[in-house]
Order: sequence, then structure tokens, then C-alpha cells
Amino acid sequence: MKDDDLWKRDEVASPCNKVCVIHPEARICAGCYRTMDEIASWGRLSAQARTDLIEELPSRAGLLKQRRGGRKARRADG
Repeated sequence: MKDDDLWKRDEVASPCNKVCVIHPEARICAGCYRTMDEIASWGRLSAQARTDLIEELPSRAGLLKQRRGGRKARRADG
């Protein structure tokens, strides 16, 4: 057995991509789309729960792509 084999684990990898910013309104991470509770509990989830969550995450992307209107929305003449 090689030393590297000791650290390899057969489990569902975290969807974290190191863009850890919690959206203030949606309350999900802008990088992986998980909630704070999901991030905190990741290590305790079963493989099936992790797989189910990973399959659900792409559907949350739309929650962060809604624009607030920017400068045009602030102008009275629109």
C-alpha cells in the first residue's frame, strides 16, 4: 500500500469551489448554492443525502441571477 492510498476516501466530494460568499437575500452560497446549514452539516450527511443535494444545487442558480435593476431602476424617468 502506498502512503497516498491512506488519504483517499470513497465518498461524494463536496461541491465547494472556493467561492464562499453568502448571498444576503437568497441566503445561499454564490459558489456552490448550498445554505449555511447544508455547508455545516455536509460532513454528517450520508452518501445518498450528499448525492441528492448535489443534484438539486443547479436548480438554485437562478436565485442569484436575478438583477435588481441597477442604475436604470433608480432613475425616476426609467
